[in-house]
Amino acid sequence: MPDAPRYTGHTVCDRRTHSTPLRDFLRTETGSAAVLLAATLAALVWANAAAGSYQEFWHTEMSVGIGSAGISMDLREWVNSGLMTIFFFVVGLEARREFDLGELRERRRFTLPLLCGLSGMLVPVLIYLAIAAGEGTTHGWGAAMSTDTAFALGLLALFGRRLPDGLRIFVLTVAVVDDFVALGVIAVFYSGHISLPALAVAVGIFAVIVVLRRIDMRRGGIYALLAAAVWVAMLESGVDPVVTGLAMGLLTYARPAARTDLERASGMFRRFREQPTPELERTLRAGIASTLSPNERLQRMYHPWSSYVIVPLFALANAGITLSGSQLANAFGSPVTLGILLGYTLGKPIGILGTALLTTALSRGRLRPPVGWGSITAGGTIAGVGFTVSLLIATLAFDGTRLTEAKVGILSAVVCSAAVTWIVTRVIGALPKRTRIRALLGTGEGLVDLLTPVDTERDHIRGPLEAPVTLVEYGDFECPYCGQAEPVVRQLLAGFADIRYVWRHLPLHDVHPHAQLAAQAAEAAGVQGVYWEMHDLLLERQKALRAEDLVHYAEEFGLDVERFRRDLRAQRAAARVAEDIESADLSGVAGTPTFFVNGRRHHGAYDLATLSAVVREAGARAVTAP
Repeated sequence: MPDAPRYTGHTVCDRRTHSTPLRDFLRTETGSAAVLLAATLAALVWANAAAGSYQEFWHTEMSVGIGSAGISMDLREWVNSGLMTIFFFVVGLEARREFDLGELRERRRFTLPLLCGLSGMLVPVLIYLAIAAGEGTTHGWGAAMSTDTAFALGLLALFGRRLPDGLRIFVLTVAVVDDFVALGVIAVFYSGHISLPALAVAVGIFAVIVVLRRIDMRRGGIYALLAAAVWVAMLESGVDPVVTGLAMGLLTYARPAARTDLERASGMFRRFREQPTPELERTLRAGIASTLSPNERLQRMYHPWSSYVIVPLFALANAGITLSGSQLANAFGSPVTLGILLGYTLGKPIGILGTALLTTALSRGRLRPPVGWGSITAGGTIAGVGFTVSLLIATLAFDGTRLTEAKVGILSAVVCSAAVTWIVTRVIGALPKRTRIRALLGTGEGLVDLLTPVDTERDHIRGPLEAPVTLVEYGDFECPYCGQAEPVVRQLLAGFADIRYVWRHLPLHDVHPHAQLAAQAAEAAGVQGVYWEMHDLLLERQKALRAEDLVHYAEEFGLDVERFRRDLRAQRAAARVAEDIESADLSGVAGTPTFFVNGRRHHGAYDLATLSAVVREAGARAVTAP
């Protein structure tokens, strides 16, 4: 039997293309985890098969210069201080997007992952210091504290069916806190001799960038040149220049496009269609690009390169260590290896879970995790995967045998954290159903994206009025993707007895000229008691929505045709449709179909399997709600 189609298409309205959803970020990160793992294994094979060539290659000097001025570093330093700047830039972009448009736009939701992130770094450091005390290796404490975003999200993908989606957002936020603090630690504790004049130059150039950002300068080339200047100044100052990437990412705002911008872009497209000249083509490209926030454009540009090229290249350059029985025996007797290993496998889950429990108790439940305690435990063990930043700090703190011991501890922590996470998920899976659901989902209130709640007196509703799960669709009768979604919704209603379905109008008149009139026709039919019948027929006959077609459908249903005509001519339903459009604008709806499940916006495919899984999770949350 062929697989069911995975519907993902949307018709974009005259507001904006939806900002890069968190799921896109997660999909790229989890997909790149396999590439990262392959690069790590390749480094180990290379280092053990030809240790001399491995070290010789990465110590090859490369210089970049203009006239008499230039920078000379070996290849490993170019990767660690140069390319990794782009990695941290992408991390900063995603953090800023979440603050502006995502889960963290409600600022109090940032408090708990912030505290968990800080505690999840402090406890591993204390464990490392306790083990390494008196051994002359305490200066390597920074290598035991930071979670690797790519590996952590890769583990989440591996255990994806056993853990809720909300945990991904929590872990990502903790990882961003980790990265931000870790870069501060690198700048303060692991940089060389600080040159104050060079540092002052870097701060001055960055101040210029902030001013340009405040006046809304939109020349990307200028920002790129200034950022490169900051990077060079930071390098010359002795502070690790990767800090530049995170700072630039956090400055890059994410925002929805203004309606006027999109209307202008639509007008440009119509003019180009009428007169396709090179000049109008360039204007059209610039106009469309200006409707999107810089954050989204830059994420789409750099995120795949960061995840699939830069981070694996970093692993290839740094994970190569020679392994033998005697070396491993010596390493696991070393305070460096044990401190890093125990710091990650024990300190991370203790710090994260303990802080979450303590914060929830002290706040009397006002601050609680977005998922259940079982999920937070799994998130704590997953956060014990430290790789990228940990290796970066290890290369700054150690060399020779101590560096090898640190790398063994870091790689061992990856394996052990994955194993402990597997055990945690198996234990949760063995719990009784109701207890398991509560352990995974918890009882915390979710963020509501649907700002205009369902009104049983006003909205058109299919299904039980008191159903615990509500599916709201913003749709357009002329949108082909809404036509694809209609049978899926029908099957969903037939398969679940505890769901109600609400249709709200979002006619995209700039691309679908008959959609507005069709929406008013459905309301006119509703006045005569056949709203849903007309709704279904309009989606079935999307290519025939002219006024005469709508009147013909009224005749088919045996309606009072004259009354139907008068209602259409007088546009008596126009205000009702406008209210739906306004509610869509308030909730940030950009295209059709757009679904909300119990007030939460659904991102991704809307095939039967995907929507069924979302509905089941919403139903489980409703059952466990206090």
